[in-house]
Amino acid sequence: MTLAVTSATPAAPTTGRRIRVMLVDDAIVVRGLFARWVEAESDLELVASLRTGREAVNQLDRCNPDVVVLDVEMPELDGIAALPLLLQKRRDLVVIMASTVTRRNAEISLKALSLGAADYIAKPASSRDVTASVSFRRDLIEKIRQLGLRAKRLHQLPQARSSAPAAPKPVLVPAGRAAAHHHDGAQTPLSLRPMPGTPPRVLLIGSSTGGPQALDVLAGQIGGVIERAPVLITQHMPATFTAILAEHIARIAKCPVREAKDGEEINAGTIYFAPGGKHMTVARRDGVAVIAINDGPLVNFCKPAVDPLFASGAAVWGSKVLALVLTGMGADGLAGAREIVAAGGHVLAQDEATSVVWGMPGQVALAGLCSAVLPLPEIGPKLVRLFAGERPGERP
Repeated sequence: MTLAVTSATPAAPTTGRRIRVMLVDDAIVVRGLFARWVEAESDLELVASLRTGREAVNQLDRCNPDVVVLDVEMPELDGIAALPLLLQKRRDLVVIMASTVTRRNAEISLKALSLGAADYIAKPASSRDVTASVSFRRDLIEKIRQLGLRAKRLHQLPQARSSAPAAPKPVLVPAGRAAAHHHDGAQTPLSLRPMPGTPPRVLLIGSSTGGPQALDVLAGQIGGVIERAPVLITQHMPATFTAILAEHIARIAKCPVREAKDGEEINAGTIYFAPGGKHMTVARRDGVAVIAINDGPLVNFCKPAVDPLFASGAAVWGSKVLALVLTGMGADGLAGAREIVAAGGHVLAQDEATSVVWGMPGQVALAGLCSAVLPLPEIGPKLVRLFAGERPGERP
C-alpha cells in the first residue's frame, strides 16, 4: 500500500524571514546567555529579552515573536500566569516553558502544556551549569527552531490560499487515509506494511516534543489494551518530570502507572515509564520478562532514549511487540523500530497533522516501517481493536 505524505525533515530555513524569538527570564545572566545563543544562529532573530511575564504580555503585539521562551519563576507575573494572557492575544503563539528541575516546577510545566504551551525545557540548576551545558544549548536552540518552523509554515498556509485561485470544494475521504501536503505541495511516497495477523502481547511507546499532550489523549482510550498487555513508555524527560507525568497519566488511565524499577517483573494491567535520566530496557530472567534500568551514555542525544527500549523489546518478545511512535523531534526510535520489524513485530506512528513535531514518527513512516500512520484521536481505538484480535482488512 502506498500513500503520499510530506517529508519528515523540514526544509532548511534559507529563504524568507528568520524565526522571531522573545526571551523572558528574570535572571540577567541566563537572559544574556540565551540571547547570545539565539543571535549566533543565522535563522533566528532575537526580538525581545525581557525580565517579567508582564513585560512579555505588554510587548507581544509590538515584537510579534514566533516563539516565546518563558521562565516559570519570575516577579510581578510568573510564567504560568502569563501563559494564558499571551495565548489570549495570539492563539498560534509557540511558548516553550523553561524551569529548573524541581517537583513544583515539573508540575507547573506539565500544567502549562495542558494550558497551551507547546513544550518545556528543564534548565540546569545554576547559571554556571547553564553556561557549561552544551546539550542544554543544543536542545533549547533545536526546540526553538523546530517549533518555530512549524509555526511559520502554519502562518504561510492562509497567505498561500488567499493568493491562489479559488479551489474546488474538497472531497471528503475516510479519516486517516488522506495524503498530507507541504505548503509548497511536495509529497513523498509512503509504503505501509501489513497489520498484525495475531493480537500483539505488549505495547511499547516512544515520544518526545508534544508527547505529554499526546499521552493524555491516548491514556483515556486504551483501557482495552492495558487490561490485556503491559505498556512501556519512553518519553524524553528529565528526572522528576517523569514521576509527575506518571502520576498524571495514572489519574487518566485509572490503572497502575509508575516509573519503572530495575528488576521488576513486567505484567499486564500496568503502564511503566522510563525514569528521567536513565535508559529503560527489558530482559528475560528465568523465563520472566523484567525491567532493566541503566545509566549508560546518551543515545540520539537522549536519556532516556526510545531505541534501547524498542531494540530490547524486539529481542525479548519478537513478533508479539507492537510499537507506537508519537510526536517528537529527531530520529530516536528509528533504529529500534527496524529491529522490531526484523523480529516480526509491528509499528504504528502518529501522523504529521496531529504531531507537534513530525520528526520521530515521520522518520519511521518514511523508512517504510509502519503498518499505519494515524491521526492521534484514531490511534487509541485502533490499538484496542488490534489487541482484541482485529484481523487485517477488518473494518471497525
